Amino acid sequence: MGGAGDFAELLRELKGRSGLSYGVLAKRLHVSTSTLHRYCNGDAVPTAFATVEKLARLCDASPEELVEVHRRWILADAGRGKRGSADPGGAAVGPVPAADPQEEQPAEADVQPAAADVPAARPRGRRRHAVALAAVAVAVVLASTALALNGVPGKGDGDGDGDGGKRNGAATAGGGPSASASASPSKDAEHAPDGKEKKSSASASASEGRKGGATGGGAKSPSPQGDERRGDLGVPLAARTRPYVYEEPCSQHFLIDRKPNQVPRPPVEQDAPGWAADLGAVSSGEQFIEVTLQGMGKDTVVLQGMDVRVQSTASPLDWNDYAMGVGCGGGVDTKSFGVDLDDAAPRVAPKAGQRDFPYKVSESDPEVFYIKANAEAHDVRWYLELEWSSGERHGVLRIDDQGKPFRTSGREGRPTYGWPNGGSQWIAPLDG
Repeated sequence: MGGAGDFAELLRELKGRSGLSYGVLAKRLHVSTSTLHRYCNGDAVPTAFATVEKLARLCDASPEELVEVHRRWILADAGRGKRGSADPGGAAVGPVPAADPQEEQPAEADVQPAAADVPAARPRGRRRHAVALAAVAVAVVLASTALALNGVPGKGDGDGDGDGGKRNGAATAGGGPSASASASPSKDAEHAPDGKEKKSSASASASEGRKGGATGGGAKSPSPQGDERRGDLGVPLAARTRPYVYEEPCSQHFLIDRKPNQVPRPPVEQDAPGWAADLGAVSSGEQFIEVTLQGMGKDTVVLQGMDVRVQSTASPLDWNDYAMGVGCGGGVDTKSFGVDLDDAAPRVAPKAGQRDFPYKVSESDPEVFYIKANAEAHDVRWYLELEWSSGERHGVLRIDDQGKPFRTSGREGRPTYGWPNGGSQWIAPLDG
């Protein structure tokens, strides 16, 4: 089966076990019933993992099943652009689930086709001509970018943390699933005179060995679920980061420089990045990060280790603390790597049964890591560096929040507000 087929098979298994109809599930997912049918029979693959995760949670998927459904979605999503096999009549391969008699079939939602839906390739001559034109276009863009950067004093020099993009000659690498290769300067987050953080266009950095040459990457194409970095000019590895994962519904806290009546209701997990960005919110006490790593070609990539790099440390923010829920029960710790940001030299350490490095990944066998960073006494800007090797190649891939460092601040002594289940406003103060 493979790809979309394996993914659809797991969706059907979860749906069948839940006892819920396609109509009920589709309504809760805010998609049409026919769209959900297409997901479950392999005709289509959701464009965002948030939909898949919500479906799995509605079907009471276990933490292990959530990881597995994420892995299969990654493979199905990666195969979206590859032409798959179909029967002569164009029907999708794999069993088609029976529709519930009482369900309506609303208009089709915006859905990306699975591999079997991709139309046949154009004639070879036309394809070669298109490829040649694309290559010329990329070359012109690269040359223009290089000239523009070389003509601007200080462009790409970083902002002075001394350990960022310039480290050992490292350049940045970043890109979405279909990005073309282009060189981009390395630059950590800048700071305006008022201390507020500016956005950076860099998304990842990599170096060919600790003392090796620099490698480039694709242009960044951020997605709602985080970012994906590709080292198309040398790094055989892609990283997708989700900076605000809820280990349990009430686990995430944010520090926000606003009064409760100025803060909207807490977001669901998939909307947390946009909500936090709009409010200038900073993770408080703890930040739970998900990193998905996948090989880019046929070769296996060995993940040798992961290091913590601190860009800056300051006193905890003097802001109000907002909890994403009230009255949630305590959960079981997820297998993860812990980072104590208050330590003078923070390091990545296995927690809750997580085994230590090394790991291996390939295009067909990705890995999903969870990083749990804690801060009580400091406001810390930080990022991760992943050491990798593949054959004779080796280097370091920077993992951050779409070009900016992660930011985690202590919240001790700050008033904590919470939004009760079914409530309509923030209540406080709570015991944070």
